[in-house]
Amino acid sequence: MTGQIAAADFCLALRAHGVRRATGVPCGHLAGLWRLFEAAGILVPAASEGAALAMAAGWELAGEPGVVLCQNSGLGNLINPLTSLLMPYRIPVLVVMTLRGWPDPAADEPQHAVMGTCTTKLLDALNVGYAVLDGENLAQSMASAARSRQRRRPFFLLAPMRVIGSRPHKDDGSAAAADALTRPRVVAALMAALTDELLVSTTGFLSRQAHHECDRPGNFYMQGSMGHAAAIGLGLATAAPSRRTVVLDGDGAFLMHLGTGATIGASSMESLVHVVIDNGCYESTGCQPSTSRTVDFAAIGRALGYRTVSRADTRSALPTIITAALQGSGPVLCVLRVLPTPDEVHPRATASASPADISRRFSAEATRKLSLP
Repeated sequence: MTGQIAAADFCLALRAHGVRRATGVPCGHLAGLWRLFEAAGILVPAASEGAALAMAAGWELAGEPGVVLCQNSGLGNLINPLTSLLMPYRIPVLVVMTLRGWPDPAADEPQHAVMGTCTTKLLDALNVGYAVLDGENLAQSMASAARSRQRRRPFFLLAPMRVIGSRPHKDDGSAAAADALTRPRVVAALMAALTDELLVSTTGFLSRQAHHECDRPGNFYMQGSMGHAAAIGLGLATAAPSRRTVVLDGDGAFLMHLGTGATIGASSMESLVHVVIDNGCYESTGCQPSTSRTVDFAAIGRALGYRTVSRADTRSALPTIITAALQGSGPVLCVLRVLPTPDEVHPRATASASPADISRRFSAEATRKLSLP
């Protein structure tokens, strides 16, 4: 890779290509481009990459071409609508996708290693056109995308890490008030309250915070696989119902696979506690807003069949609501509205242990027979 493409120049090139709208799931390496589309008022955050691709297909069918912004960790979510919608119906959607774990998997987080080494191979196998961007080939890459569009074929612009420039992030003014909830305050209180419970924490800053506050064998730090922490928790709860399982989730992750909530509600698992930290944004990728500002998670939880539902947004209510969640009849949904605190970031769990080591340690704890009081 040589040089860097300024986010503003890339945005202009996309607009010249005919792009009028943007959607996707945030990646920190696309933050500058994301903010430019957001500032222009033409960006619609999607719950998942597959949904973004389908939305962009709708725009294309209506004569309003769009672009999908995402990272290659979400390529799996894209493959179904790519192969069963865009390709057979010949809908030429453009995708800008960052290459996490490429070209050197060791230079990125371990959850990106597999997809990093096979992204281009998967696209080749699917016969989908793509160009790998660098600081010198934007014009040529856009020309390739234009030729693919003429053939009514989707096209991927693959962006290695840091090849697209950033754009300063304006402060959202969300300094923590004395009684406001924040990620550090909530996770510290939750971890202090745990005893023999199993914990599954979602990807991003929540897993980092949980590891920082209290690393323990009963913690499963789910880096990657966004949106699936609740399903892992449900699997644990159904396999070991005598052990209480706590899922520490985020608003964007819960929304990504909201259907899992319906499965949880239908399961009637009394030992499952689902704690959703709602900060209204994708904090670990640059605080891009999620759609949670229009969502009533408590009402959704009741409709999905969670037996006990609670919510809070003040520090003074935190001890009571955590105790009630851990003792309530499940499945429990506890929604805690917090202010973003992007300046408090801790090392990921896999900086001190490999994913395989975390899995082995957790499995040993999950299968341990609890001693009777």
